Amino acid sequence: MMLQNPSSKYRAFPPVQLSDRQWPNNIISKPPIWMSTDLRDGNQALIEPMSADKKLRFFELLVKIGIKEIEVGFPSASQTDFDFVRKLVDEKRIPDDVTIIVLTQSREELIRRTVDSVVGARRAVVHLYNSVAPVFRKVVFGMSREEITEIATSGTRLVKQLVAQHPQTEWVFEYTPESFSTTELDFSKHIVDAVSAIWEPSPHNKMIVNLPSTVECSTPNVYADQIEWMSRKLARRDSLIISVHPHNDRGTAVASAELAVMAGADRVEGCLFGNGERTGNVDLVTLALNLYTQGVNPGLDFSDIDEVRKCVEECNQLPVHPRHPYVGDLVFTAFSGSHQDAIKKGFAQQQPGALWEIPYLPIDPADLGRSYDAVIRVNSQSGKGGMAYLLEQDYGLVLPRRLQIEFSRAVQAVADATGLEITAEGIHRIFQNEYLEQTAPYAYASHKLVEDTTSDESVQIDIALSHRNAPLALQGGGNGPIDAFVNALGLDIKLMDYHEHSIGSGANAQAACYVELRLANGPTLFGAGVDSNIVTASFKAVLSAVNRQLRLSEGASSGKSAGVTA
Repeated sequence: MMLQNPSSKYRAFPPVQLSDRQWPNNIISKPPIWMSTDLRDGNQALIEPMSADKKLRFFELLVKIGIKEIEVGFPSASQTDFDFVRKLVDEKRIPDDVTIIVLTQSREELIRRTVDSVVGARRAVVHLYNSVAPVFRKVVFGMSREEITEIATSGTRLVKQLVAQHPQTEWVFEYTPESFSTTELDFSKHIVDAVSAIWEPSPHNKMIVNLPSTVECSTPNVYADQIEWMSRKLARRDSLIISVHPHNDRGTAVASAELAVMAGADRVEGCLFGNGERTGNVDLVTLALNLYTQGVNPGLDFSDIDEVRKCVEECNQLPVHPRHPYVGDLVFTAFSGSHQDAIKKGFAQQQPGALWEIPYLPIDPADLGRSYDAVIRVNSQSGKGGMAYLLEQDYGLVLPRRLQIEFSRAVQAVADATGLEITAEGIHRIFQNEYLEQTAPYAYASHKLVEDTTSDESVQIDIALSHRNAPLALQGGGNGPIDAFVNALGLDIKLMDYHEHSIGSGANAQAACYVELRLANGPTLFGAGVDSNIVTASFKAVLSAVNRQLRLSEGASSGKSAGVTA
């Protein structure tokens, strides 16, 4: 029978008694040491573990990114892992500035096998662990604190003895009290101190102490308190590198890692995009790019984030979520009209090389090798800013603000009718249909201008049009080409606004014109024209607006022309 109050069977995690904690006032001014465990912890969490070829491809990706410490396997767990580690060593695939790490439980036969797997490497870390938390001592092992400590210290002695037999390799030792985050702090300190006393690290040959939240059971601030407490209390602190390995059971692994670094951690272990057991390990990409957005160089290269994602997805056979921070398909995408408008204005004001100040975009997509094409996408929730941005970016059409408002209604009508996203190509097609292809009843054919400086109407014009598919010749005059054209039409036209700009440059350049006018007693409407000749483009824009007015009046329910005859 289900409990009426399921929370009654859980208890809150106790806070750490650290009244003078310092970490809340600290800032992260430099990156931690990055350690990728994609090939070990990440690989163990896959439905289908990676083949040797995929592991090698992943390893080469990590090297390319710039990660200098890579946990390459659990060589005592399978022949596949052992052979892969030997392949890296024997074929000299490990760059001189990269250190590989191999993990082992504190059991003699496993330790021997693990050390054998990396003999001959230039530099290697042997990573020893055993579970120390009360629930493991009580439920899994049935052992006392002293017996658990003996497992750790005996394993450390054996590692020290074995690596001394292979001086050609530079050996580093890492110890993990597994489930540290749910272990009594005094016992964690006791067992780590006992291990470091045997290993005898020095400031020039440091030992790595990894303090994981193997299962994330508390808020990130409690984990930070634990790390600061240990950093203050551990013996031989100047000879230790404190590492953290946050898991994401509560969904706060990134925050836990950041606060842990503020609390004294020197190193972070995790996986690209957060793959790992259960809810995953901490996401190294998010951590690194969080630093990047704060003006701190993470020391990792994610300038082609889509290629990194593609490789990881293919090796892990797991998709990266479209809303994943920084890398998901939709993280730089705005559908909301108000968001789109703000982003569009931000891009218009952003200066090259200046501090990044774009609303809703914490990082420049270009820094990650992403284009701006997906920044704004249009659906039924979108507004004028989004569709105007796409027209400008993809087609060079810079719409005046009032035209943006008017045109957005046409886009919105299509989006509402279809319920689908509208691409830039689709928006351009709507614009063509609504403005550029409005050629009835009047269609432009040609014109001839003559300047007459002796007349008040300094420009005379001859126009060749078609009206309802019949040829129509008109003449008129005015104080400029547009004035002369409007006068020649002989309609009750009031010109309200005019904008023009070029599209492209050189021999292929075109001109775009936008005209806002009122025909008789009708509403103000825009017309648009595009042509290689600026004057012709303006005439097409006038006719576009006139035709739209006439279409509107002809569609009135009264059947009357609202005062317009043509």
